[in-house]
Amino acid sequence: MSDDELMWRASMLPRIEEYPYNRTPKVAFMFLSKGRLPLAPLWEKFFKGYEGLYSIYHHTSPEFTQEAPQSSVFYKRRIPSKPTQWGRSTMIDAERRLLANALLDFSNERFVLLSETCIPLFNFTTIYNYLINSNQSFQGSFDDPRYMGRGRYNKLMHPTISLSDWRKGSQWFEIHRKIAVEIVSDMTYYPVFRDHCRPPCYTDEHYFATLVTKNCPELNSNRSITWVDWSRGGSHPATFVRNDVSEAFLNQIRQGFNCTYNGFLTTMCFLFARKFHPNTLQPLLRIAPGLLGFDP
Repeated sequence: MSDDELMWRASMLPRIEEYPYNRTPKVAFMFLSKGRLPLAPLWEKFFKGYEGLYSIYHHTSPEFTQEAPQSSVFYKRRIPSKPTQWGRSTMIDAERRLLANALLDFSNERFVLLSETCIPLFNFTTIYNYLINSNQSFQGSFDDPRYMGRGRYNKLMHPTISLSDWRKGSQWFEIHRKIAVEIVSDMTYYPVFRDHCRPPCYTDEHYFATLVTKNCPELNSNRSITWVDWSRGGSHPATFVRNDVSEAFLNQIRQGFNCTYNGFLTTMCFLFARKFHPNTLQPLLRIAPGLLGFDP
């Protein structure tokens, strides 16, 4: 299918909440990468034993043709992809493509976007229950008065999108099926972003945050569940290497913050973290059985 056909088909899926058959809700894990997933062995352990509760979708550069081993959970999970550039509308195209493919499976209830540098911070059962039982989605969305926020707004977006509508947030979202359908069926705001949000305006930082705030703010928590470290400055968050990985470091991310979940205060605010270099795989595999409860 072309992208237009895919979005059309995904947007016309039933929106009735009650299903006329026994349905076990699944979490769709959507990986967006240029090529291979160097931390795949960690994710293999994460998914092991939970078949039927998750779906996997992988968007890569079209020239990447390497297939995962047949025994892998990532085997044959790549979707038809197109070239993607950071900060351009093609990034949004890729993410909408992932969502549309995932929506075709009626069992997918929650949708989480991940990169090749992401890791899980808890075991599968903990993350699954956290997402399935949440009454809100997790898309960061806030009004940033600085140049890198409101300063990126293009007046040509008016009147479809006004400056008061303009929001910023992380592209690494986790959303409910209702919001996913809103995104793939959007023909109002997407063309405006495609035509008028170009560097130094970065669509991936503004499109989803603005759309969710305009269309369904009551369904959003206005926070991300994927942790990154921006404390070092620059246009990209910090990358973590082998020597950074320890139980203490991961526990600080797992328990060192305060937020609300379903109206109650909690320290469990982040379920995933990024950006982890490929050389962190071995220390992560060593720590995971004890800390995250994976099988050795």
